[in-house]
Amino acid sequence: MTSVDKNDLPLNDLLVVDLSRLVSGNILTHVLADLGAEVLKIESPGKGDDLRAWRRGGVSTYWLAYCRNKQSVALNLREADDLQALKDLLSRADVLVENFRPGVLEKMGLSRAQLQTINPKLVVMRISGWGQTGLFAGKPGFGSLIEAFSGFAAMNGFADRPPVLPPFALADTVAGLYGAAIANALVLKQRRCAQPEVQEVDLSLFEPLFAMLGPQAAEYTVTGQVYPRAGSRSPTHAPRNVYQTRDGTWIALSAGMDGTLARLFAGIGCPEAMDDPRFSTHEARIANVDALDALIQNHVGQLSLQEALDFFEERDITAGPVFDISDLMQHPYVRDRQMLVDTTTPEERTLPVHATPFVLNGVRPAIRRAAPSLGQDNARWVKHRKART
Repeated sequence: MTSVDKNDLPLNDLLVVDLSRLVSGNILTHVLADLGAEVLKIESPGKGDDLRAWRRGGVSTYWLAYCRNKQSVALNLREADDLQALKDLLSRADVLVENFRPGVLEKMGLSRAQLQTINPKLVVMRISGWGQTGLFAGKPGFGSLIEAFSGFAAMNGFADRPPVLPPFALADTVAGLYGAAIANALVLKQRRCAQPEVQEVDLSLFEPLFAMLGPQAAEYTVTGQVYPRAGSRSPTHAPRNVYQTRDGTWIALSAGMDGTLARLFAGIGCPEAMDDPRFSTHEARIANVDALDALIQNHVGQLSLQEALDFFEERDITAGPVFDISDLMQHPYVRDRQMLVDTTTPEERTLPVHATPFVLNGVRPAIRRAAPSLGQDNARWVKHRKART
């Protein structure tokens, strides 16, 4: 699959100044950079973005994955000349991204009113744990707190075991993706406006994740019930679970529609189960999910993984293997879609990372440059100052 030229990418004329650290802001600008935007990571000299410290085997793997296609400018924003250099960049920028605690931007002399005098067309993405206002505005807001407070952890795991936090920065990621969409929309609005005013977006980590958890408030109001943790099962349909095969692997199955379930029951030799009062309706299947899962597990447990996959494919039943990264690295689907590409670390080591996660008019945009070393791009963007590292 060939790659698309940067000039053909939809955000090729967008300049983004990223003051954020760690995940949420880097996800936001990661999306914009993959779409062609010129993203300037403003980092502290000597240390840089804290994401650089997330290392595995001595490699800043998160930096490598989420800061490709970006540039690094090292500035000490406590120094007047470097703060002025930042303001110079903001006068040319389309988007500013920050995730300081509420009030810090104002202390730097970059309030909305002050930014209006610098660049009225600027879109300012202000990411914080709990929002710029409200009871928790001054409270630390790391993703783990958000994932617990939002209701996610209470939903995740099994009823007889502790609540489970996600194994990656879920709240930050969801907020970053929301932020990228909002920034795009507002830039378009700004460019259409004859007299633009700075657009300031108050984006908490909490609210996007809370929104993604679905109609919980409505369902609780209707039923008065909090759904118990149910592992891989779903409170909305059954069967949905993972089942172990004869060779010790796992397969995931979702067969909540009547037609799919009828094919499943016929395939396992129990066509009459569709008339069984325990399984004949949506509500009955949820109420009797243990018996339903036992019926399916009994059949899947007699098959190898490949036999199980063939069984479900032949009957057009939605099922697939539970894979980890060791399975995916060489999988034909991943290789055929070219979802992993090689990139170079600042230490000049070549490692695979995820490719741009979309195809544009039949062409996947390339990784235009590897994640930068600290201060790599000072010479280009900060005039009359030495690169700071």
